Amino acid sequence: MITLNLLIAVTLLTNACNKDEVADATTTTTGTTTTNGTGTTYTNVAYATTSSAEMMDIYLPSGSGPFPVVVIIHGGAFLMGSKSDEVSNCAALTAAGYAAVSINYRLTGEARFPAQIQDCKAAVRFLKANATKYKLNPDKFGSWGGSAGGNLASMLGTSSGVTELEGASLGNSSFSSKVIASVDWFGPINFLTMDAEAAALGFTISTNSANSPESTLMGAAVQTIPDQVAKANPTTYITADDAAFFIQVGSLDRNIPYTQSQNFYNALKTTLGADKVSFELIDGAGHGGAQFTTTANLAKVIAFFDKYLK
Repeated sequence: MITLNLLIAVTLLTNACNKDEVADATTTTTGTTTTNGTGTTYTNVAYATTSSAEMMDIYLPSGSGPFPVVVIIHGGAFLMGSKSDEVSNCAALTAAGYAAVSINYRLTGEARFPAQIQDCKAAVRFLKANATKYKLNPDKFGSWGGSAGGNLASMLGTSSGVTELEGASLGNSSFSSKVIASVDWFGPINFLTMDAEAAALGFTISTNSANSPESTLMGAAVQTIPDQVAKANPTTYITADDAAFFIQVGSLDRNIPYTQSQNFYNALKTTLGADKVSFELIDGAGHGGAQFTTTANLAKVIAFFDKYLK
């Protein structure tokens, strides 16, 4: 369980992140730096220059580091959302001694696949290239995301070194985008089977529609381009040296069939072994919501990262 001191630190950090006036705030060419009693925050740091979307917020705990790092990727069906959505999860991580990095990435109104995962990988490479500046441990990187962010966090976990997905032109190409621990909260995994899986569970979704979020991401109705869609499926890239995974999904999720997560878990377990992969079906939970962000559940996430990043 998270201790009382940890909860107090989370509250303080969350409050600090939301205040308009904070101690020692200075604006630089790389964004705004804020330092207070809970640590240092760098906001709107550009990790690449192809798009104005390629920004990150870096939250550091107090201390000299180097800190293990968790890159948090927001959800929003690949078409909306913001790094600011993840302030509370960043606070929980920072209170536990992690550098938490919340990133924006190109959404589908601006770019199609694989721009989104290329941005995520570019963000990881940028952080490793600047590990000394930000007091980061370049050998201890994890990823965490929900919904669309769960897909991207999972892609980071399985697709290290896949040239087409790296986006080397975005910078820092001599650094690896590999992460060693990934948390997937209810991410879409196999776009080609989502509708059939939903039907098997007794509800209807429209992933196969030409204007679904997944089809928009891919640039065409998913069933018309199965080979391309497979490239956005983290299962495609599973190898024995992939990140460890902790996967959680709600039993009443009516956006993404929970069997997407279950099937991904089984595929990972077959190759990585049961000791490196954990799966939890949260009874009664939907597509996100309060059951994922309870103190007890966040403690599970942090315990998973502790196992592999500390």
